Parts: sequence; C-alpha cells; structure tokens
Amino acid sequence: MSLREGRKAGFPAVVDARTRVLILGSLPGDASLAVAQYYGHPRNAFWRLLEGVLKTPLVALSYESRLTTLLSRGVGLWDVIAEAKRPGSLDAAIVDAEANDLVALVGALPALRGVAFNGGAAAKLGGKLLGARLPTLALPSSSPAHAARSFDDKLALWNAMKAWLD
Repeated sequence: MSLREGRKAGFPAVVDARTRVLILGSLPGDASLAVAQYYGHPRNAFWRLLEGVLKTPLVALSYESRLTTLLSRGVGLWDVIAEAKRPGSLDAAIVDAEANDLVALVGALPALRGVAFNGGAAAKLGGKLLGARLPTLALPSSSPAHAARSFDDKLALWNAMKAWLD
C-alpha cells in the first residue's frame, strides 16, 4: 500500500482458521512501527497480559514465536485502523483514519467466538464497524500511556477472554 505523506499504516492481520478470539488495537504506535512488530514498545504490557491470560510464556520468546504461539492458542491480532495521520503515538491524535475491513475478516474466520478491543479508541471505532455481529469485549489499553489501572487490575479484565478460548 502506498501511503500519502504524513500517514501511518498498520500491519497485516495475524489470523488463521483456528482463531477464536481476535484482539483489535487502534493503530501501532511509533515504537511498534519502528520495529515492525505488534506491541513493540518495551513498556507496553500486551505480551505480559496475554502471557497471564494464556498461562503460556510469551515475553521471553522471539516475536515470530510469539505470533506462532498466539495462533496455536486461537488468538489473532489486527488493528481497527488501516492507516491515519497521527503525530506521535497517542490515539487521541489520530485524524483522517481509514478503517480495516473488519466485517470481511470476521466473516472469514470460521472458529471466531468474539472480538476483544485493546483500548477505548479501538472499541469505539471497531464497535461501530462490527455492530452486533458477534460478542465483543472492551479491554483497558495495554499501552504505557494508560497507567490509571494496575497491571493486576488489567489482567483481571483481560482474563474475560478465556471464556472464548476454552
């Protein structure tokens, strides 16, 4: 995809036919874009949270092994926003967003049981796009910019995804 000047784009979906839970963020931040990895900021709690939910080591693995492990456990990743203008990494700074085709993706995942939104911006836009097609869960953001809740409080809420994975 060719980006117009000043725009940032996300990564391809990480899903397969086994995906039971799709976790949707908003748009990768600058640190993630720089390393070309979902949740690549070293202080982002995403991988630690999923390690707690899945009771499976993730943090110590290579990025490719993390993705392989997620897929093997029925977890997929993508973002609500395909591309947008955004100075810095804060969701509040996103303007002129173009959404990913979430409806087509969820329709192509035969085992999908629910969608979990990582943060308020993803939940707001993603909820509008998906409507009532399937169960959704709005989770507190794993971003280091959202430190109002403790890690343990976030993990307790993220554990709600287990119902879709069992």
